[in-house]
Amino acid sequence: METLINDFSPGLFVVQTILLLGLIFLLVKFAWKPILTSLNEREEGIQGALEAADKARKEMQNLQADNDKLLKEARAEREAMLKEAREIKEKMIADSKEQAQIEGDKLLKQAQAAIESEKKAAVADIKNQVAALSVEIAEKVLKEQLSNKDKQLKLVEDMLGDVKLN
Repeated sequence: METLINDFSPGLFVVQTILLLGLIFLLVKFAWKPILTSLNEREEGIQGALEAADKARKEMQNLQADNDKLLKEARAEREAMLKEAREIKEKMIADSKEQAQIEGDKLLKQAQAAIESEKKAAVADIKNQVAALSVEIAEKVLKEQLSNKDKQLKLVEDMLGDVKLN
C-alpha cells in the first residue's frame, strides 16, 4: 500500500476520473437505455409468459370441468339408455307371455271343441251301432218267436194285453 501512495500522481488521478466520468456518461447516454429497455422487455415477456401460463391453467381447469360434465352427461345418457332397454325387454317379455297365453287359450278352446265334436260323433256312432244291434237282436228274437205258431199267438196276446193296459 505504501507503494501506491508513493506512486500516486494527482494528474493521472484527475485524468482517470474524467475518463471514468466520461465513460459513465457515454454508458448512461447510449447503453443504459437499451439495457433498461431490454430488461423491461424481458420482464414484460416473463410477465406475459406467466399470464399465458395462468390463462392456460385456467383453460385446463375449464376443460377438465367440461370433461367431467360431459362424462357425467354420458353416464346419465348411458343409464337412461340401459333403463329404456330394460323397459323394452320387459315389455317384449310381457307381450310374448300375453301372446303365448292367448295362443294357448285359443288352442285349448280348439282342442275342447274338437274333443266335444269327436265326443258327439262317437255318441252318435254308438247310438247308431246300438240301434243296429237292437234291430238285429229284435229281428233274431222275432224270427225265433214267429217261427213257432204257439209262440206267435202268445206274443200277439201279450201285445194285445199291453195295449189294453195302457
